[in-house]
Parts: sequence; C-alpha cells; structure tokens
Amino acid sequence: MSAKTMKTPKIPAQDDLMSVLRQFQREFITVGLFSAVVNILMLTPTWYMLQVYDRVLRSMNLLTLVVASCIALFLFALLAFSEWARSRLLVRVGVRLDQALSDRIFRSSFLRHLSPSEPDPTRPLSQLITLRQFMTGNGVFAFFDSPWVIIYIAVLGLLHPLLGGVALFFALVQTLVAWLGHRAVNLSVKESGQQQVAAQQFLVGKIRHVEVLNTMGMLPVLWRKWRDMYHHALIEVGRSQMRNGKISGISKFLRYAQQTMSLATGAWLVIHGEISPGGMIASNVLMSRALAPIDLLVISWPAFLQSREAFVQLNHLIRSEPAQVVEDLMDTPIGKLDVNGLTVRVSSRDTPLLDSVSTAMLPGTITVVLGPSGSGKTTLAKALLGIWPGHEGQVLLDDEPINRWSRSSLGRHLGYLPQDVELFEGTIAENIARMGDVDSARVIAAAEAAGLHNMILRMPKGYDTQVGAGGVFLSGGQRQRIALARAIYDEPVLVVLDEPNAHLDDEGERALAQSLMRLKQKGCTVVLISHRSGVVKLADRLLVLQAGRVIANGPRDAVLQALRGPAPDGQA
Repeated sequence: MSAKTMKTPKIPAQDDLMSVLRQFQREFITVGLFSAVVNILMLTPTWYMLQVYDRVLRSMNLLTLVVASCIALFLFALLAFSEWARSRLLVRVGVRLDQALSDRIFRSSFLRHLSPSEPDPTRPLSQLITLRQFMTGNGVFAFFDSPWVIIYIAVLGLLHPLLGGVALFFALVQTLVAWLGHRAVNLSVKESGQQQVAAQQFLVGKIRHVEVLNTMGMLPVLWRKWRDMYHHALIEVGRSQMRNGKISGISKFLRYAQQTMSLATGAWLVIHGEISPGGMIASNVLMSRALAPIDLLVISWPAFLQSREAFVQLNHLIRSEPAQVVEDLMDTPIGKLDVNGLTVRVSSRDTPLLDSVSTAMLPGTITVVLGPSGSGKTTLAKALLGIWPGHEGQVLLDDEPINRWSRSSLGRHLGYLPQDVELFEGTIAENIARMGDVDSARVIAAAEAAGLHNMILRMPKGYDTQVGAGGVFLSGGQRQRIALARAIYDEPVLVVLDEPNAHLDDEGERALAQSLMRLKQKGCTVVLISHRSGVVKLADRLLVLQAGRVIANGPRDAVLQALRGPAPDGQA
C-alpha cells in the first residue's frame, strides 16, 4: 500500500484477565498491609476490657482508666483510618480496572454482535460491573481478614487453651458449613441465572416486533411460552434462595451457639479460678471477632460465586479475542479490493456460509453481486468490510489486509448500507454525518448525491427533523435513502450497498442509479447487492453466488452470456 502509516496500540496487550489484575499487585499488597493493621487493632477492645476489669476496678485508679481510655481512643481512630484507607484503595482499584477493561470489552461486545451465534453480546459489560462491585464491596475484605482467624485463635489460646479449642472447633464447623453451602448453592445459582437471562432475552427479542405480534394475534402464544420460561426460572430461583436460607440459618445458629458456649466456657473457667472475669468478657468479644470473617464469607458467598463466574467469562473473552496492534491510516486509500479464498463459517452449520470466494474489485467500477436468498450475499458484504469475525482467507484493500487498519481512521473511507437499515436517534443531518460533527456542506452534498435534498427540504424542520429511535418517524423508503446518503458521506473510496433499492419507489430507483454513476465517475469502488435485475445494466462486473460458492464472475456481458448458455446455431 502506498499510504503512509503509523502504528498505534489501541488496547493493552494482556493475554488474560490475570495479567490485567497483576498491574494492581502493589495496590493489593497495600490493602493487605492495611488489613493487617486493622486486624491487629481489632485486639484493642480485648486489651481495654482486660485493663478495666483486671486493673482499674481492682486498683480504683482513675489515672490508669484515663490513660487506658486515651490509648484505646487513639487506636480506634487509627483503626477507622485504616478501614477507610483500604476501602478507598479498593474503590480506586475497581475504577482503574474498569478503565483498563471497559474499552476492550465495549469493542468486543460490538464484535460479538456481528456473530449470529452470540446470544447476548452485551453481557460482558454487566459481568465487568459485577466483578467491580464485588472487588469494592465488603465481601472481598473477608478474604483479606480470614487468615487472621488463626491469630485470634492463638491469642485466645494464650488466655486459656480451652478457649482456643472452643474457637478452633467453631471455626472448623463454620468453614465446613461454608464449603457445603458452596457445593449446594453454586450449581443452583448458575442454573437459575441462566434461566432468568433466557426468559429476559426471549421477552426483549419479541418486544422489538410488537407490531407484528399484536396485529396477527400472536401475543397469547408467546405469552404462554414466556410464562413457562419465567415460571421455571422462578422455581429455580426459589430453590436457590431456600438452600441459601437454610445455610444462613445454620450459620446463624452456629454464631449464637458460639457466643453462648464461649461465655459459658469463660464462666466455667472463672468459677474454677482459671481466668479473671475481665478475661471472660474479653475472650467472648475476641471469639466473636475471630469468627466474623467466616460469617462474612458465608453471607458474601452468592456474590462471590457471581463475581467468579464473571471473572471466568471475561477471562475467556479476553483470551478468545487477544489484543491486536492496528495502524492508523494516514493517507486516503485507492480502493482496490482483492478477495482470496474467503471462507466464512458458523458453529451452527456444517457447511460454510461462503466457500473459497475469490474476486477482484477495482476503483471506478460497479460490481453487482447476484444470487438466490441464502447464497451468502450479505455475508460477503460484511466480510468485504472486515466486520465478520473469524473468517478464513484474505480481504485486501490496496494489497493490505483490511483489518490491519484501525476503524477510527479507515471508517471514514468506507460506506456501508446494510440490508436492515438502522438509523440512530437524532436529526437527519446527524445521521447523514454518521453522528459526528455536522459539516453542513458535506451533509447537503451527500443528500444531493443520494437524490434526497429536495425531499428533506419539504419536511417541517428540514435537516433538523428528528428521525426517532431507529428512524421510527420515517417511512421505509426515507430511511433507506438517508442511510444511502450516510454511506456516501464524505466521498468514501469503497461503498458496499446491500439491497439499497428494497424500499425505493421509481423516483428513488432513479436517484440511486444517478448516485451510483456519480460514485463511479469519482473513482469509487462500488459493490452492489440486489435481487432486482434493473441494476444489472449499471454493472461493470457481475459476481453470482449459489450456496456460498462463486458460479460466475467477470465482466457483465460475459457473465450474462455464460448464464444464458451458448447461442443456438444461426443466431448471434
């Protein structure tokens, strides 16, 4: 390619999510240090009770009480600061994680939507939110605090071995309950979540076609299908909640039993003169604190399962779509398009959508792609523009792979009119200008080239007319002609039009033909897909597809002659 280029990395080149998280290793270590300070300072109430009950009340010394109270207040202030600092640091980590991944996941969500096998392309963004919320919530502190359970039990053992044994027993029992709860709830939570998502997707997909459903009386049937899906999801959610409630109930019983037994054990030791009354009260508080991280783990377990599932899915997304280094296109390309052995497959079909398609499309020519429904014409249109993921073979723009260039720099040189026209909420001018800054001269030029200018001027607000969501305020023909003006806005070098005359009247057909001839005269490479034979006379070349294979390709007259077969003897 003759164009000068400049390499610009667009996204971080991590291979998986763990590589991204390693960037925050220093922050996690700092959170761990603050957690250590927090857990050490959690011994303050135990120390203070021992001072009050065993020293102040015995000596009746007010100075000791004042000094111990001041020290305790200072330690509590330091404890509060450490809690605030680690919370603030985790919030910053969550925000930075979102910033590091959101752009890549945002782009991947759009790329996934190009694949017909992807059921919910927006789910990765929700999974990122789930992961970030867990990382900035209280549940993650349980993982930082849980190693300190051993330290607390050891301190209780120093007060008296029996107290340490009781704490160790309840710690093991609650850990066992948490592990069993994980096994019981994990599968149920996953199954109920999948069923709820399936029911929601079914409903959203049908709402998009509410006019057809309501007109032809299809709502009752679809309501019954949705009701059955929603009912099964609701039952599974109820089962999951019942299991979780059972585990929470057992955990609550163990917590109350632990408080009772620790107090009873301390009282028994006081009666036998093993420890002081202050030690009894302090040990009860310390034992509650020792088992608090385990309680928090049990409470946070559903959120942990959701965040773990989100982590696995996001990690799979990042690994399956590795970061790429693309280049910014600095000069205007010529528009020469070469296709070599293009094959497109989807997992749901044994045969490819396109099978070894090869052709060449030159600047200043119009190539018309013909073929019956399902022959792969729309798939070819997407692959030519580099927007079909995972294809085999090559699509070269000026002898370079079309996916080599960043879309932000290449997109302005490409024009695309899809089969299903979709306008964006805004004005006509904004839609023609591709939702960027509106250059009035270029917008009017594109509208005139599409034969649309006079029609727009007849509207009450002209180019400032709102089209509504998806162009709902316009007719099908008006939407298609505005989309055509958008495709040829700013004089692109490669224009791919998929059924551009599907909703056009005779006037629109004439305007389309004039637009195509203007593009051809300006040296644009035009690819036109149509079922109507009227556009064939505009073609320089014809490409005929059948079942994903090329059955004819070449100059228009030669292809038409080949399709008609050899002329009978005696006829020209």
